[in-house]
Amino acid sequence: MKFSFSGASPYVRKAMIVAIIRGIDGQLTDLAMKTADPALAALNPLSKIPTLVTDDGMALYDSPVICEYLDSIGTAPALFPAGAARWKALQLQALGDGIMDASQPRRREIALPQDDGRREYIATQRGKVERAIAKLESEAGTLGLLTTIGEITVACALGYLDFRYANEPWREAAPKLAAWYAKVLEMPAMKRTMPAA
Repeated sequence: MKFSFSGASPYVRKAMIVAIIRGIDGQLTDLAMKTADPALAALNPLSKIPTLVTDDGMALYDSPVICEYLDSIGTAPALFPAGAARWKALQLQALGDGIMDASQPRRREIALPQDDGRREYIATQRGKVERAIAKLESEAGTLGLLTTIGEITVACALGYLDFRYANEPWREAAPKLAAWYAKVLEMPAMKRTMPAA
């Protein structure tokens, strides 16, 4: 399988953690393409990373689809559970993806000249992250140690906040979530996928 890679992308990190936990990370080779590469656009019309090309040549995108595909071919316990647990895992995945979705464009907007519209957009995105952190804090006691796609996504989202927004600490307002995150940070899949600029 071929995989578009970026050491700074939390979405790539999420997929890599799934591959590591499922024991198939050795089957992934880097496509060595950036988002502006026409070859990536030919595979993925959105020209986004991550993109996964399966062994039979099918291009898969975005990270939720890639993660579910990787989960379907590994041998370890499934990260997308069945029954009621599936909906909880998918809800957490959506919350973690939402944190990342609100954080990535905000980073670009901060670097641009500020006007009222841009300041309002930045504040709106930051508010989404703060509400998501508050929700996760209220549910921190139910989180396992990367046993579902939801927990993996939340861990990647928190890692991205630490990586790109160290000046906006979240732990003080979410001590239970911070304690959970400290535990998962020690897990091999998290250590092996630490973001790099």
